[in-house]
Amino acid sequence: MGSPFILLNYKTYLQGTGQGAVEIAKACRAVSEESGIEIAVAPQLPDIYRVASEVELPVFSQHLDGIGAGSFTGHVFGNCIKEAGAVGTLINHSERRLTLAEIEASLRAAKEAGLRTVICTNNVPTTAAAAVLEPDYVAIEPPELIGTGIPVSKADPEVVSGSVEAVAALKPGVKVLCGAGISKGEDLKAALDLGSVGVLLASGIVKAKDPKAALEDLISLV
Repeated sequence: MGSPFILLNYKTYLQGTGQGAVEIAKACRAVSEESGIEIAVAPQLPDIYRVASEVELPVFSQHLDGIGAGSFTGHVFGNCIKEAGAVGTLINHSERRLTLAEIEASLRAAKEAGLRTVICTNNVPTTAAAAVLEPDYVAIEPPELIGTGIPVSKADPEVVSGSVEAVAALKPGVKVLCGAGISKGEDLKAALDLGSVGVLLASGIVKAKDPKAALEDLISLV
């Protein structure tokens, strides 16, 4: 089993806002240094520069629009988040869903900006479809389990293993992350055992009283 990839989505939790975003990133960096496991964070857009400037770890955007430079008021531009310090982006999170055309445009814009890409999906067919677009990762997250504390690796392991199999058959270079309800060491281990290369998680770490301790528990079985 190789070293997993952990991507922590701050969403719009108050604990991960402003200086809190930096403190959680510092906890991620400390655990990453101690364990050798890559841990990345996806703070809110206004906090990307703050986090990337103060903490040496991979920073992702929570969203990216499929647009270039120009007259696009209110949109999220790939070059802008890269200049702010981001190295990657989420695309099509269940809380920021896009059409297929928008997903493709966002992916293209991210690649043009040289960003790592994670397309979020909700079942095996959409995971397969996303993989055909060739992002770096697809993250399988059934939306009904997000934020529940019930890990998809236990509630619906077939959607993880099925996604891994579908991606391997279509685009073996695309990696699969497991999301929804992930918070403990047993959840990460189960996700890896099902064939994913890591996890996308949020509240279990961001809202924890001690994010560093929560992260240490998360990686305790790998």
